[in-house]
Amino acid sequence: MLTRPLRPLPYSGRRAQAAGLAGVVRPPCAGAAGVKLVVAAAAAGSWDRKAGRSEAVQAAAPADEKDDALPGINKLMTSTVGKSTNIRWHDCPVNQLDRQKLLNQKGCVVWITGLSGSGKSTLASALSRELHSRGNLTYVLDGDNLRHGLNKDLSFKAEDRAENIRRVFSVKNYNNVHVWFVGEVAKLFADAGLICITSLISPYKSDRSACRKLLPNSSFIEVFLNVPLEVCEERDPKGLYKLARAGKIKGFTGIDDPYETPSDCEIVIQCKVGGCPSPKSMADQVVSYLEANGFLQN
Repeated sequence: MLTRPLRPLPYSGRRAQAAGLAGVVRPPCAGAAGVKLVVAAAAAGSWDRKAGRSEAVQAAAPADEKDDALPGINKLMTSTVGKSTNIRWHDCPVNQLDRQKLLNQKGCVVWITGLSGSGKSTLASALSRELHSRGNLTYVLDGDNLRHGLNKDLSFKAEDRAENIRRVFSVKNYNNVHVWFVGEVAKLFADAGLICITSLISPYKSDRSACRKLLPNSSFIEVFLNVPLEVCEERDPKGLYKLARAGKIKGFTGIDDPYETPSDCEIVIQCKVGGCPSPKSMADQVVSYLEANGFLQN
């Protein structure tokens, strides 16, 4: 394989000295990009003759090659969030209002909470189907579905429940992991202009409140499925209550772990022993709220 020897840049003699590029060579693989980088460095000035490269080249170098002592490198404002350092938020020229105008709807999160077996996933599916038939774009984040992928590393212990919520909603309270993550993802969907429907137990008030604070303009809509424990146990679609009663599942919500009833939710769907509303009627109740509060624009 033939190789091409290193060639000087098309700057030599007095021209190179004037540009501050004397002695700089271009690697054969650099191509035009390499030339542009060095020329841009010259245009920016501040050629470091001792180090052999300009501040612009230095700033473009890999992290392990940078010299923090050189001036002019840290001009961009960066921050530290959690364990992530030297990061910077980049605004997109297309914002949430633009996306909402395109979709003809307002992005929000419909957060469905309740005991296991209360009908959260059933309501989420019915609501998504109803909104889709009206021409609205939705996405459902179901607690069980998330544990098949994004949250499969989490258990149902209190600390993992907190991480579950944190991952969905960027909650800064780490007592319930699963809910945190659901919130993080849901917030992104709402920012995209979608109506994001989440269905998970999320038993702790502190986690739900933290999720609510992350969304502006009342776009967090908490829906409480108020279904008595005996009704949920009678349904027991996954047989979990029987296992919990037998002591084979520890920390099961409603049995040996608390469910903290919402006190400030937007919608309460009441179910009594011997009579519960149909999935269609529950979905209609939520749709009516969305219409009345301007989330479904014409």
